[in-house]
Amino acid sequence: MANQNQKKNKEDFSPMANQKQKKNKEDFSLKETTPNISAGRVISGDRLPTAFDLVEQMQFLFARVVRAKDLPENCASHPCNPYVEVMLGSLTGTTKCLEKTTTPEWNKVFAFAKDRIQEQVLEIVVKNKDNGDPDEFMGRVVFTICDIPMRVPPDSPLAPQWYKLKDQNGVKLQGELMVSVWMGTQADEAFPEAWHSDAAEASGENIAHTRSKVYISPRLWYLRVSVIQAQDLLLKNKSGSNSEIFIQGVLGNLALKSRSMKSNANPMWNEDLMFVVAEPFDDSLLVSIQQGNSNKHESLGSCVVPLKNVEQRIDATPPASVWYNLQKPKENEGEEEVRFSSKLNMRISLDGGYHVLDETTHYTSDLRPASKYLSKPSIGVLELGILNAVGLSPMKKENRTDAYCVAKYGPKWVRTRTIVDSLSPKWNEQYTWEVFDPCTVITIVVFDNGNLHGGKTAGGKKAEGTVDKRIGKVRIRLSTLESDRIYTHSYPLINLHTQGARKMGEIQLAVRFSCPSLLNVLQTYAQPLFPRMHYVCPLSIFQLDSLRNQAATITTLRFKRAEPPLSKEVVDYMLDMGANVWSTRRGRAQFHRIADLLNVLVFVAKHFDEIRAWKNSIITVLSYFMFLFVIFCPRIILPSTFLFLFLVGIWRYRTRPRYPSHMDIKLSHADTATVEELEEEFDPFPSKFSGDNLKKRYDRLRGIAGRLLEVIGDLATQVERVQSLLSWRDPRATALFVIFCLVAVIVTYFVPFRIMMFIWVTYLLRPPRFHFEMPPVHQNFLRRMPAKSDDML
Repeated sequence: MANQNQKKNKEDFSPMANQKQKKNKEDFSLKETTPNISAGRVISGDRLPTAFDLVEQMQFLFARVVRAKDLPENCASHPCNPYVEVMLGSLTGTTKCLEKTTTPEWNKVFAFAKDRIQEQVLEIVVKNKDNGDPDEFMGRVVFTICDIPMRVPPDSPLAPQWYKLKDQNGVKLQGELMVSVWMGTQADEAFPEAWHSDAAEASGENIAHTRSKVYISPRLWYLRVSVIQAQDLLLKNKSGSNSEIFIQGVLGNLALKSRSMKSNANPMWNEDLMFVVAEPFDDSLLVSIQQGNSNKHESLGSCVVPLKNVEQRIDATPPASVWYNLQKPKENEGEEEVRFSSKLNMRISLDGGYHVLDETTHYTSDLRPASKYLSKPSIGVLELGILNAVGLSPMKKENRTDAYCVAKYGPKWVRTRTIVDSLSPKWNEQYTWEVFDPCTVITIVVFDNGNLHGGKTAGGKKAEGTVDKRIGKVRIRLSTLESDRIYTHSYPLINLHTQGARKMGEIQLAVRFSCPSLLNVLQTYAQPLFPRMHYVCPLSIFQLDSLRNQAATITTLRFKRAEPPLSKEVVDYMLDMGANVWSTRRGRAQFHRIADLLNVLVFVAKHFDEIRAWKNSIITVLSYFMFLFVIFCPRIILPSTFLFLFLVGIWRYRTRPRYPSHMDIKLSHADTATVEELEEEFDPFPSKFSGDNLKKRYDRLRGIAGRLLEVIGDLATQVERVQSLLSWRDPRATALFVIFCLVAVIVTYFVPFRIMMFIWVTYLLRPPRFHFEMPPVHQNFLRRMPAKSDDML
């Protein structure tokens, strides 16, 4: 029976053991790479670098199809609906079909990767679209690959030329086609908008989702609505109910409420309502006074304030208060709004002295104030080369991945092109940012494009299950990078899901932070991290959290209107919008971070106990004389401390970090998290679970909270015991302490401080035979003091 139970237990735990063994085999480390890049140095100045020297050069064959002329009007008794096919072996790119025209104009560029070219001929074919019959051949232009010229920027674009259309036998046909064909690299101006052979499987509207783009997030401001008081309100009779009044501010789809007041004709609030608004200020703010409760209320009056008329301030000078006439609400449809005597006193201002936080303060990439009048000049340039990824995990059922990267630094977001159906995509795209503060972070995330296959429903709308799945994230803090040094490393892409942490592949990046003046960079370390308004008129944690959610929502709505759009899941993951949700794994990781910091104090305490215990007599005697030297020569305390720190810093320079920081799976405790903890972490708010799962999770949270409350209670008790020494709550203990203080006054007045320290150190370092096994007197006395815990239920 025992053997059966042992065998059963072994079978039960074998999957978990295999999972841990698999995690241990995965390599989550950072690797230094040596890509084939022609990295040079950045020339100092105001001009940003444009050379693609942080990525590997990729050769492309470009074909620009401009327009056609003199095409036959009727082809086989059908109107002329021409389009062009650019064919290179099995790769085919198609232009849009233009109906009923003999002079179509496309102006479309096709790019074919040179490493995928296997044919010797590029064929450009003009066809006539016919819905019923096969498309009619109208002519073609053929180019030999070896005869195509090479163009390298900054050369001017190659001028397109007219070519006569010919049939398969080389006989000239009616019509001409204007095209230009050249060999170039990803530095070509036509590269971003071109059709790419890497995305050959995408067609129609999906092609827009494969292109590389740069997005600029809107300039955000804080809108402060300081509600002071109202006057001459016409209250409505609310007999038999607890009627209250409150202020409601509505801006767009967001409504904020003030605290509720008792029904009064002249209430006073003195409360701020904070909104986030984006330039240009085209919206209007609707402020109304509501009477009732949170579930049911009626308007007593409202006013509309256009944001373009609101005062913009860049310092803490309060704006002038204004009395706004309230408009009487309509009781019947068709009734016009009329003015009446009720008024509302408010201060409304657009605060441009703040930096609108859309990221967490730990990973922020921009610290500049909203107003451009307070902006300072840049201190350097950040260059990022996104080279390639290797070993990506399949993200779709067809065992394929359509990967693209998104990088964010400051208001500039960049998106690489999508490499379709490749587990080892090569992007080789380079981007630059201006740097205004070195203590900022750039974020790079790899996503799987979910808009290329099955992204539309039958009605033409986006399917609900179509999302861009995240593959992995990389963060790089600029202050950890040396100036003008190129960091080429392969970063692990780690994705955390309900089954645990998994390595999804690796991404190779090249990063360079260049600063023309080292003095300007060093000056930033002495300046405040945030603009001055954050310290003069600080915002509460709850306000910052609400404003950050508003900023993320505005950014998401703005990027949804771009082409191609950045989806909500992409923006939320880039901005870490779910970072403030409870997670047992994160709680354990934060606890161990604090414990690691306290290990230094624990080490010192243990070492001091070993000295007191005379485990090594020589060390104890040397420590005793060192203490005496410090006591009788106090002037050397500070110089010795700073000398020690100086020597430690010089010594650690030899072992300084050579690589940028990266995601640490052990520090995050992702390798030790259980399935239940991860399900709780990825559970939306409010929870989608019910029954036993939710009960088990709630009980575990209650246990953790109970232990936390016990620690907090013990800490409060110790502090209250110290306070009770002079509170006379225990009259005998307080009398003893007062007498002790009187004796201490006399002793410390006549006995020099050095002598007292000498006696105290000698007593602490006395030999073990003179130690007492019982706690000291002062500890016994303090533990007997009363605390407020006696009065708690």
